Amino acid sequence: MKEDLNETKKEPKRLNKENNKIKKHKVLKIIGIIVSVILVILMILGITIYCYMNSKLNKLNIEHITNDLNELGISETNANQDSQMSKFRNIAILGLDSRYDTYDPDYRTDCIMVASINKETSEVKLFSIYRDTYVQMQLDGETIFDKINHAYYNGVENTLKTINENLDLNITEYVMADFTAIADLVDSVGGIDIDIDSEEIQYINDYIKDVSNVIGRTSTNITKTGLQHLDGIQAVSYCRIRYTSGLDYKRTERMREVLGKVVDKIKVSDLGTINNLLDTMLPKIRTNITQGEIKKLIPMALSLKLTDSFGWPYTTTGVWMRGDFYGPATTLESNVKKLHEEVYGQTDYVVPENIVEISNKIVEETGVK
Repeated sequence: MKEDLNETKKEPKRLNKENNKIKKHKVLKIIGIIVSVILVILMILGITIYCYMNSKLNKLNIEHITNDLNELGISETNANQDSQMSKFRNIAILGLDSRYDTYDPDYRTDCIMVASINKETSEVKLFSIYRDTYVQMQLDGETIFDKINHAYYNGVENTLKTINENLDLNITEYVMADFTAIADLVDSVGGIDIDIDSEEIQYINDYIKDVSNVIGRTSTNITKTGLQHLDGIQAVSYCRIRYTSGLDYKRTERMREVLGKVVDKIKVSDLGTINNLLDTMLPKIRTNITQGEIKKLIPMALSLKLTDSFGWPYTTTGVWMRGDFYGPATTLESNVKKLHEEVYGQTDYVVPENIVEISNKIVEETGVK
């Protein structure tokens, strides 16, 4: 009887253990279900984002150009994966003076910028190359000296080649748009605030009239100086002013200012605005950066920091030759050396012989030292 009582006393403990196991199993099962649901949600979210990205990126006009680095004017030194230049991703940003939503090479690159991305620090330096810069290039099979914006007469590959050969760079990628696309970009973010000075107001309204006629929609004139809220047409017109003090050098500064203002607004825009911007802009952009590469750039883009913006050449002058205006660097050799020292951290940089030769020929032709 005593033994029976003892067994009876022990039974609740065994039952409690079993109940605890059951409860623990239920808890684990519930946690497992929750985790599974979370994973499914994340998978669905990931697929949704992937599909969303694909639907947007499919709007881009992706064009393929040669993969031959030699044809793009990239030297063996810069093509070396262990070189200092390999630490930088240089992307050409080209704006055409096309007025009819076409990228025909009969037009010129009114705007030439290089976004230099330091892959180790995520720092970005943006510099404009003045459109009248006098350089060596190949046009229609002939080696000539001309304004750098004329290189596009033989297409985008020739533009990249000309930049690489004269500045000793390694550019293989480009993004291109015409000025109608820039107007739409500014409108997509709701306009930008720009300070208009007394010189600029003398010219901007003529450009507003011209740009309005080309784009096919109207805008209003600027009637006073000071801080103004500009729409797309007004902003493009502001970028096109080139007859004030500073001439084309000041114009490239205006282009970088407008681009910077747009980027600042995108950073604080809501998803609806960004969605509208993507739908508006992507079909108007041409690039050779593939969808896969763009997807890789997106996480990196979140950490990018614009640390400098300037015009190149650092020192230049204007000369009239053959009935036209040109802007030779003073000199090409010294300006290339400074670029590599300040942007690419090459403190021991030696200008390649081919660029020294080009620089000497420019001095001979122009008389500018």
